[in-house]
Amino acid sequence: MKHPLRLLQAFTLFSAGLFGLFVFAGNLMDYDSNHQFVKHVLSMDTTFEGNALMWRAITAPWVWTLGYIGIIVAEGAFAALAIVGAVKLFMRRAAGAAEYDAARKWGYAAYALGFAIWFIGFIVVGSEWFAMWQSDTWNGKDTAMGIVTLWAGFAVLLAMNEPRETRAQEGEPLARENR
Repeated sequence: MKHPLRLLQAFTLFSAGLFGLFVFAGNLMDYDSNHQFVKHVLSMDTTFEGNALMWRAITAPWVWTLGYIGIIVAEGAFAALAIVGAVKLFMRRAAGAAEYDAARKWGYAAYALGFAIWFIGFIVVGSEWFAMWQSDTWNGKDTAMGIVTLWAGFAVLLAMNEPRETRAQEGEPLARENR
């Protein structure tokens, strides 16, 4: 099999994009379920009683809606970046390093956006700022952490290059090593 690492990179990016597409579609098809999640996290109404952080709570319904729409748009953009990137990687799997590296940028953008959504959005803002971790019902911290861990691992995999020997056998110039 030629270029197994490149095929794996395209496959993992496509898998991430498929996940993003399903999340995006699920949010559109079952809008109210996840709107309730955003509502309860932002309003902090299921956190510990007597919580000294309640001044952070947002109880304006228009903010919940705006926040949720922002999440949906970001997840759709993540899915699009990842799927387009995966197709580009697959189509360029036999290309030279420079052309292949140009296709990798889509994947880096997807993983960066995914990191922003699930780490910054759900873990930093949701779990820590709005004390989502205190809720038995509306707590997505552990799920988000697993997703962030996958994106980090996939991003590292995407940054890997084939062994020097493989590239030399295929006549690839070896002057630049691991950008």
